[in-house]
Amino acid sequence: MTGWTGKMLNVDLTSGRIWRENIPVDFLHLYLGGRGLGVRLMRDYYSLAPFDCNMQLVFAVGPLCGTQAPTSARLSVISRSPLTGTIFDCSAGGRFAWRLKAAGLDAIRITGRSSTPVVLSVQGESVELNPAKYLWGKSIKETVASLADRGSVAAIGPAGENGVLYANIMMGEGNSLGRGGLGALMGAKGLKAIAVNGDAKVTVADPSHFDRARSDVMRLFNASPVIFGELGIARFGTPALVDIMRQRRMAPTENFTKTVFEESGNYSGPKINRDYEAKKDGCYGCPIQCKKSTPNGEHLPEYETVSHFGGLNGIADLASIVKANTLCNELGMDTISAAATISAWGEALGRFPDAEELPGLLEDTAFRRGAGELLALGSRRLAVELGRPELSISVKSLELPAYDPRGAYGMALAYCTSNRGGCHLRAYTISHEILRKPVPTDRFSFSGKARIIKIAEDANAAVDSLVACKFSFFGATLEEYAGLLSATTGLEYSPQSLIEIGNRICMTERFYNGTNGFTIADDNLPERFFEEAGSSGEGIKVPPIDRARFDEELQKYYRIRGLDSQGAFHDFNWLKRQP
Repeated sequence: MTGWTGKMLNVDLTSGRIWRENIPVDFLHLYLGGRGLGVRLMRDYYSLAPFDCNMQLVFAVGPLCGTQAPTSARLSVISRSPLTGTIFDCSAGGRFAWRLKAAGLDAIRITGRSSTPVVLSVQGESVELNPAKYLWGKSIKETVASLADRGSVAAIGPAGENGVLYANIMMGEGNSLGRGGLGALMGAKGLKAIAVNGDAKVTVADPSHFDRARSDVMRLFNASPVIFGELGIARFGTPALVDIMRQRRMAPTENFTKTVFEESGNYSGPKINRDYEAKKDGCYGCPIQCKKSTPNGEHLPEYETVSHFGGLNGIADLASIVKANTLCNELGMDTISAAATISAWGEALGRFPDAEELPGLLEDTAFRRGAGELLALGSRRLAVELGRPELSISVKSLELPAYDPRGAYGMALAYCTSNRGGCHLRAYTISHEILRKPVPTDRFSFSGKARIIKIAEDANAAVDSLVACKFSFFGATLEEYAGLLSATTGLEYSPQSLIEIGNRICMTERFYNGTNGFTIADDNLPERFFEEAGSSGEGIKVPPIDRARFDEELQKYYRIRGLDSQGAFHDFNWLKRQP
C-alpha cells in the first residue's frame, strides 16, 4: 500500500494504555483520511456526550500528506463539538501533519481521561505519556517552546484547560484547529499537548504520473487571479477580502445589524501589509503562503478575525485587532466565536466594547472570571442567559463568519445545511457568487443554489479527507487532485469517485446529527436576516431574505440529498448499510 501507512495509534488516557493497530483497508479506500476517516471512526462514538470520558478525539492525515502534492501537509481533528453538539472536524496545515505521517501513522485516536495533566510524545515508533503538570496554565507559546526538542507540537492554552466552549488547538507554527471547541475536549481529557516526530518516507506508486499532475496543479495556481493575482491572497492574505466585502455591502457590522463598516479600510489587506511590513508566511511546504507575519514573527490576523474584531464590534483600530488575534492564539481560543460572542454581549448591554477593553475581556474569558464566565459559553448560551436569544447570530450554535447572508443567498442556505453549524467552508458559495470571473451567479437569488451547495459540500468533504487546502481550488480542480491521489496510491480515482466519497461522508455526518436530535428547526438562520434589511447604498440594495424562497430552496436541497421534507432520512437503517 502506498500513500497510506495503514496504521493508527490508540491512546487510552484513563489506563495509560497505548497500542498501534491496522486501519481496515476499506476505511482508507472509501473515506480517504482526515475528515472522512475520522467520521468513519466515530461510528461507535457519535451518540456520546462531547465531554463523556469515552468520547474519542481523532487526529488524522490524508494519503497525500508526506508527498510533494501542493497544500497537502495538513490534518483534521474530529470529534463531537461541545459548543454545537454536532459531529465536528477542524483542519490545519503545518509540520505537525507531515511529522505525524513520518511517524508511520495515518491517525491517532485518543479516549479516556488522565487524572493528571499529560503530554503525548510520539517519537517514531517510541510513544509515551509524560507528566505535564508543570505546563498546565501555560500559554501556547510557552508550551511549544518547552516541547520544541520533541518535534512538532499541537497544544491547548488556558482556554482549553478551563473548558471554554470554543477553545481551539494550536499548532506550534501558529496554525489553528479553530472552531467548535475541540481544545476544550483536550482539556477535559487532561491532555495538554501532543508532540510528534519521525523520519519515515511516503512512497508514491507512479512518480512520473505524480509529477505531471503536480505540474498541472501549479500551472493552474499560477493562472488564478484569486491566488496569485495583483489583489490575490498570496500577496495580501485573506484580508484581501475586506475591501471586496465592503464593496458588496455584506461586511457584518455591529452584530450583523448593518452590512457596511465605514472604517474597514483601517484593517484591509493593503493597510496590514503597509503598517506591519508584513512578510509572507504559511503552512509547511505550501506554494501559496497566504498567511502574513510581522518581521519579528508575530502572526497577523486573517479575514474573519479582522472583520469580526473590527466591524462586527465597531472597532477600527488595527493595533487592537492584531493584539486580540495574538491573545487568542496564546490563550487558545477561536477568534470567530470569541469576537462574535463579545459582539452579542455588546448588543445586549447596549454598547459594543472599546478597543482598550478587548484584551481584558479575552483574558477573563480564557480564565473564566467575571464577565468571562458568561462569554466562555459562546453566543447562544450567553444570549439565552441574558434573556435575549435572538442576539446570537449562529446556526446550530456555531457563530457565523464574516459574510452577511443577506448579500449572498447561496451562503445563507449553506450556513444552514452545514453539518457542523454556521460554517462558510462546507460549501463556499462565495466563490460562485462573488469571486467567479467573468460572470458570477446572481447573489440575490436562490435559483440553482441548492444543487450548487450539494455538489460543493460533497467536493469539500473529499478535499477535507485528502487532506488539502480549500484555497487550492481557487485554481485547481478535483480532476488534478484525483490525478495526484491515483499516482500516489496506485488506485484509480476520478473526480466523480471523489464526489461519491464526499457524499458518503456528508450523509454519514447528517445521520449522526439526526440521531442526536437535530431537525429541520436547526437548518435555519437567525430571524434578523428575514426581518431586517442590510445597509443599502452605492447602487446596491440589501433587502431581508425572502423566507418563502429560502424554505423552498431548502426543500429542494433535501430532495437532492434524498431526505424527507423534514430533512431526515427515509430509511432509519441507512447507516447499517454503509461500509
